[in-house]
Amino acid sequence: MSVNIDIKSYPLFINGEWIASEANRTFDVVNPANGELVAKVASGTKKDVDRAVEAATAAFEQDEWREMAPKERSKILYAIAQKIMENAEELVGLEAISSGGTVRRLGSNDVLQMVDLFQTLGKFVLDYTFSETLPSPPFPGPAHNFIWREPIGVCAAITPWNMPMLIASWKIAPALAMGNTIVIKPASYTPLTTLRLAEIISEVVPPGVINVVTGSGKEVGEALATHPKVEKIAFTGSTEVGRHIMSLASNTIKNTTLELGGKSPSILLEDADLSLALPGSLFGVFLHSGQLCESGTRLFVPDKIYDQVIDGLKELSEKLVLGNPLDLATDMGPVISETQKESILSYIEKGKQEGARLVCGGQEVKVEGCEKGHFIAPTIFADVTNDMTIAREEIFGPVLSIIRYSEVEDAVRMANDTIYGLAAGVWTADVNKAYKVVRKLRAGVVWINDWHMLRNDAPFGGYKQSGIGREMGRHSLDAYTQVKHVHTSMVPEAERRTWYSLLFSNQS
Repeated sequence: MSVNIDIKSYPLFINGEWIASEANRTFDVVNPANGELVAKVASGTKKDVDRAVEAATAAFEQDEWREMAPKERSKILYAIAQKIMENAEELVGLEAISSGGTVRRLGSNDVLQMVDLFQTLGKFVLDYTFSETLPSPPFPGPAHNFIWREPIGVCAAITPWNMPMLIASWKIAPALAMGNTIVIKPASYTPLTTLRLAEIISEVVPPGVINVVTGSGKEVGEALATHPKVEKIAFTGSTEVGRHIMSLASNTIKNTTLELGGKSPSILLEDADLSLALPGSLFGVFLHSGQLCESGTRLFVPDKIYDQVIDGLKELSEKLVLGNPLDLATDMGPVISETQKESILSYIEKGKQEGARLVCGGQEVKVEGCEKGHFIAPTIFADVTNDMTIAREEIFGPVLSIIRYSEVEDAVRMANDTIYGLAAGVWTADVNKAYKVVRKLRAGVVWINDWHMLRNDAPFGGYKQSGIGREMGRHSLDAYTQVKHVHTSMVPEAERRTWYSLLFSNQS
């Protein structure tokens, strides 16, 4: 795929229009594969956040949007899906040149996932239980009682740089499906597809329903997390930043959804089909150069097949092609930045220092035609112990730690011995045996003989410090609603009501 890079300046997107930042500042977006300037983007301020929130508030207060019938809202979600398909090539190109994601992945997975997400929620909205009638019990007396689910209001989304347009959609789709409005702050490394996505969506929703304020987390992100008119905040990123967002949001008791870090364990059982488990395990850790929160970065291997597995993984890893993300032959693209590259390399050095055995990789790679890119060879460590830094901390890079075990119970114990609980996996020929292991794993999603297989009709989120709440599926719709109980007594006379005698006595 070729992309004509016309360096473009992007303002903010507020109330359905492109608007200059109040401070008239910009930041650069750079292609991580070659270091070339891709775009200049407006750097927003607190005042810009105020403008966006006011636009979102005004849009939410319009009955036309907030109280739209499910059938009409479903049509909008389907229309958004269609718009994404119509603009798929542009979105793939923008994402590839800013995030380093390969066009092979973006075109055959991310865009299709986005389309399916809006269509799936479009189906769910049609039969969603917005109103539930409760039975009329004898106590506290005959009455009509309803439980209504209503939109929350103005929502804020703070999204990461690894899969920007897909993860933004995880927040936009349920917010709009339930009648909310939204202000998004994308990561500064990768704001382009979120800006374009907002423009596309604005073609089918009223002005102010979707807004994007680009800029720093310190200025824009914190302004959203503390804004008194923002009722909900959804954040995807590191656990450390998630703690900070949660703290900021607590000042106004905001509804929060946090999808945070992971150190996901993958357990290989002795009977696993290695022709599937070995490439599957590498897919779990090396997709997008390991820059995915649910990556399977710890592989637990039994004594009996330990050396065989290491040899097989090494052979497969050394065949992976690093290159320009725009090239369909590329298996792995760059990591996002010089800073991220140096962080990953420092973890690799830490692994060596702590006694792990480097099996392959472990170094920066220079790619022809992309000499200024940030490439790291797929890296595998063996003889890792679960207390080593590379087994404890989220590296967010192409680094796999192989940990030996003797008994399955030991593997499960070590797998759960982490602050994280986002994902996990089991590789075995015996699915019933896998289910027994899965029951013991403390993670929000567990794959059997697979990895990264997220579904738009199933929830995604973590246990422990991997987050709060769930995205995707019907659970995501619940997360963007408030619950209201409505009670109407059917007893006309005050004296006959159960509460009357609790306060009034001897009165006629």
